Amino acid sequence: METTVNEVKLNVGSPVRRHALKAAGMGYLLLAASSLTLAQSSNQAVSLVVPLAPGGIADITARPLAIPLAKELGQSVIVENRIGAGGAVGMAYVTRQKPDGNTLLMALSSIVIIPEADKISGRPPSYTMSQFTPIALVSADPTVLVVRINSPWKTAADLVRDAKARPKAISYSSSGIYGTTHVAQAMLWQAAGVEMLHVPYNGGGPSMTALLGGQVDVTAQAPGVVAAHLKAGTVRVLGTWGAERLKSLPDVPTFREQGFDVEFYIWSGLFAPAGLPAAKLVQLKAASRAAAQDPGFVSAMNTMNTPIHYLEGAELTKFLEQDQKRLAAVVKAMGKLE
Repeated sequence: METTVNEVKLNVGSPVRRHALKAAGMGYLLLAASSLTLAQSSNQAVSLVVPLAPGGIADITARPLAIPLAKELGQSVIVENRIGAGGAVGMAYVTRQKPDGNTLLMALSSIVIIPEADKISGRPPSYTMSQFTPIALVSADPTVLVVRINSPWKTAADLVRDAKARPKAISYSSSGIYGTTHVAQAMLWQAAGVEMLHVPYNGGGPSMTALLGGQVDVTAQAPGVVAAHLKAGTVRVLGTWGAERLKSLPDVPTFREQGFDVEFYIWSGLFAPAGLPAAKLVQLKAASRAAAQDPGFVSAMNTMNTPIHYLEGAELTKFLEQDQKRLAAVVKAMGKLE
């Protein structure tokens, strides 16, 4: 397990972090520094745990959201990357913290996948969904399939044709075994009837870096992670898992258009440990709702071409139950993996 703790307004030094902050709207982060400074009057900071590495969609969503969240709560918000096991390490960590509102989790859809993966693998459960208090869904992003610009594959059909001719010769990266982008790609390979070589990493950022560095041939990412690389002309998108074409990528067909019956979204949401007092839950919902509507956060999400999709309460509960059921079926088809 690796743990990095970074106060949002200070840590912009590393190359990976600079890239992530740029994608999320670095200008907004700097302009909002005064808000965080004012918020530091509270005795205890809020720890916003990101269970995946810097540079992925969870990280670059959490950082701009932390700024208006700090303003609304009147406390500083520290983004803490606790990575390992496709996100399971950081998520399990949150379940062990005091349910006082001072530890929050920015989770991806993998939060509902990992309990099923543990069951299939015969492992002791990392956590159960009953150990969390859902606060709000923040975004829901159709995943995209990405290759380097010099790749020989111009379409998904090209890739599938080659993969059928060379089973397990073509490699793909993911955010971890049974992680969000692993499950998305497994869905596609199942539908296409191909076998690919899986290379797991500790988050979307490292798995994207692996593609750019030539360590793997293919990856799946949220559009926000890919945006800067598309602009730089270093990658090509072969398709999207969305029900409709992305407004930001109107020329990229969905996989259903290309004959593959798959649909998948990387969503991000805020959670707290179970047992959160009712009054604190009301406060956190109100703060999250206001933060998601904050002009700076909206601008950061627009920069990443990531749609804000806000849900809370009964609507969120229904969404989580439906997604857990749908993704459990995919994990069962994947079977036990090591």
